[in-house]
Amino acid sequence: MNDSAVPLFDAVRALAFVGDLAMGQPTDHSQRAAWIAAQISRDAGANDTTSTRAMTVSLLRWSGCTANAPDFAQLFGDDVSGRNALLSAQSPEGGFRSGTHAEQSAFQTLSRIHCEVSGDIAVQLGLDMEAQYALRHLFESFDGNGAPSGLKGNAVPMEVYCAALAGDLEIFARLYGKEQALALIQQRTGHLYPAELARHVVNRAPQWLAALDEEGLSRECEPRENSVGNRTTSLEIMAHVIDLKLPWMTGHSRQVARLARKAARQLGLEQEVEMRVYRAALIHGMGRASVPNPIWDTPGRLGRAAWERVRLAPYWTGRAARQVGSLAAEAEIASYAYEQPDGSGYFRECRQAGFPLEGRILAASVSLAALQADRPWRQKFDLEHASAILLADAKTGRYDLSVVHALLDQAALPAVATPAGVVTDLLSGRERDVLRWISLGASNKVAAQRLSISPSTVRTHVESIFRKLDCSTRAAATLKASQLGLL
Repeated sequence: MNDSAVPLFDAVRALAFVGDLAMGQPTDHSQRAAWIAAQISRDAGANDTTSTRAMTVSLLRWSGCTANAPDFAQLFGDDVSGRNALLSAQSPEGGFRSGTHAEQSAFQTLSRIHCEVSGDIAVQLGLDMEAQYALRHLFESFDGNGAPSGLKGNAVPMEVYCAALAGDLEIFARLYGKEQALALIQQRTGHLYPAELARHVVNRAPQWLAALDEEGLSRECEPRENSVGNRTTSLEIMAHVIDLKLPWMTGHSRQVARLARKAARQLGLEQEVEMRVYRAALIHGMGRASVPNPIWDTPGRLGRAAWERVRLAPYWTGRAARQVGSLAAEAEIASYAYEQPDGSGYFRECRQAGFPLEGRILAASVSLAALQADRPWRQKFDLEHASAILLADAKTGRYDLSVVHALLDQAALPAVATPAGVVTDLLSGRERDVLRWISLGASNKVAAQRLSISPSTVRTHVESIFRKLDCSTRAAATLKASQLGLL
């Protein structure tokens, strides 16, 4: 049994949910926009395969935004509110595309990271070449002033235009009303998208928006093309994408999942429960995307407003249960990741009686994994000290004592086998050392200090890593290396 197999379209919807949180949008934005994108495509005469691809590209439009969150936050501050403001901008060129054609502009850099990672996600999901190409060119414009490659006219995939039109219509109609939304789309016609496709939107938008408001998404936002609807993918992809938002979280979700699965096995739970807690652990960080990076990166005590946003992160994970199909049970369990049996956790502040066993396993596993990793507010603990801290907390009621004992007794269990197909010899040992540090957000200079080598040597290794992994950004290298088992 593959513990991480999940229907492909459910994984796509889960990634769309994370993207909406990261962009500061309502959690049904991408699904509504995807439905509209499919309508635009069909109105333009596309077949089911193309319209399903337009829907999928629209759902995954913001899948790369966890990858450039650190850069966005460094340049503009609050990455969540900043993106929301750009999406809301009433400019003819569009907030995201304005200035992207400048060779070294911030938006060119951010777009390149975003599009490269989105394309790599499409590869890992097994989407077709056309979808991969579209996702690598999400911010291209009809007039050639987009990013990352400056494509123009018919060189831009139709799916990109459909996703852009659908996203603009959904956001502008929600914020400014239908009339103003259509006026803004007409202003952008010829700049961002072609007149032919924009005409379908202008003619049909009132009907489409009314259908969405009256009928909802349950019936329509489904793939009509069987090659997408009948396939599965690996849930580990979700874990890697979630963790990209904060470099110091690289590998965290996978580590939590390993710990949780072994603890469930040590407790003698049925295989179905073991599988469920493992899958929940992989996605427990979904709600983290709703919190701006500067809050997560705060080295000291958080203020009340910031802490309230952190407390709501698992709430948003739980909200995902309503939108991600077959992952609903896992998303519900995942929302217990920061609860504690004595009622001191969040967001529910639930006590032992209302705390499912799977949730108690997850909460203890999250804590043990976090204690053994560096955080902006403290240094990591070795296993002995981390175990002592966790056990002491369990004795005071902050964690389930029986779960903690199972978690700490895992040395008696056999190691989890390396998954088939994992590449272990693609990079040299030194390249893997360098990759580990840059994946955690270290600069070349910091990596050089940690490894006692020169910055120029680190740069040479980074160039070699990029070449071997066929990528051009650190975020993409981290994603690929995580999937290949190199981190």
